[in-house]
Amino acid sequence: MVIGVPKEIKDHEYRVSVTPEGVRALRQAGHDIVVEPSAGVGSGYSDDNYQSAGATLARSKEQLFERSTLIVKVKEPLLSECALFRPGQVLFTYLHLASLPELTKTLLDTKVTAIAYETIEAKDGTLPMLKPMSEIAGRMSVQIGARYLEKTQGGRGLLLAGVPGVEPGKVVVLGAGVVGSAATRIAVGMGAQVTVINLDLERLRSLDELYRGRIVTRASTQAAIEESVMAADLVIGAVLVPGARAPKLVSRALVARMKPGSVVVDVAVDQGGCFETTKPTTHSDPVYVVDGVLHYCVANMPGIVPHTSTIALTNETFPYVLRLASLGVAEAIRADAGLAKGVNLSAGNITCRGVADAHGLRFDPLM
Repeated sequence: MVIGVPKEIKDHEYRVSVTPEGVRALRQAGHDIVVEPSAGVGSGYSDDNYQSAGATLARSKEQLFERSTLIVKVKEPLLSECALFRPGQVLFTYLHLASLPELTKTLLDTKVTAIAYETIEAKDGTLPMLKPMSEIAGRMSVQIGARYLEKTQGGRGLLLAGVPGVEPGKVVVLGAGVVGSAATRIAVGMGAQVTVINLDLERLRSLDELYRGRIVTRASTQAAIEESVMAADLVIGAVLVPGARAPKLVSRALVARMKPGSVVVDVAVDQGGCFETTKPTTHSDPVYVVDGVLHYCVANMPGIVPHTSTIALTNETFPYVLRLASLGVAEAIRADAGLAKGVNLSAGNITCRGVADAHGLRFDPLM
């Protein structure tokens, strides 16, 4: 099979979908790999590294798409890239289509098979390719929030850790999954007062046991959310419904009641965000203000720590890339029900219920 590795063109996206080590392993398995020039430079991999591993450098992005059967990316394609797809081609990447109606329609029209990293399930029901980026985004969310609390960034002028005689800042984490747990870890480490809100009480019990009284846990109710958010200096949105839009937990009216200069970091922005005031931003223009509250809603947070992110991502994605290439897409999907759950679009049909429901379109089960 011919596997294409294009350069990511999303704003400040420096990750790459296959490393030179991955190229070497794919070549040993008998596959051809076409890499767009400078695709790996942001992550520390030169074109020479790829060529030494056995990849061919494409003359252009257009040639790469023309030659490749399987396109492996990091982030969803931009609309400008969609014209390069052809029917029957396979796209393997993060998609988050539930929050992207225009991209969904455009990809449906191309009749590609679109497999989303974020909806593939392991045998234990976990989401193996969402986990590493969620861990990174969760860790980043607190350090980013701490930065925007600085007065020079427009925030309250507050140090999360506090100092002797001055209480530390209050961090509220909405959700206790991978993102929320990672954010909690960093916030506790920085010395903040941390409240975690979640529906699953067993998950809250686990965190309570882990931190032994250093955090406050609250069952997710509207009253708990309102009380905690209004008292917060930093709120992390860490809610996930796999494949579907995130629920709106914080209304515009509640944002208006937050402390002036407080900060929201909505890591759920890929799936539409869990704040009513969320709208996607970029690393070039990451924040905006609503009712005096700073909002950071960058949809590719791990893209600016590409050395860490690329290795963490490809550790999880590469076995699937190799399986798709070696077995062929149809056989790989038949052999792995968890991989089949990653198929969001196929031959012009929506095969992920969460995506179909988000856009009010027909759902056609894959199997």
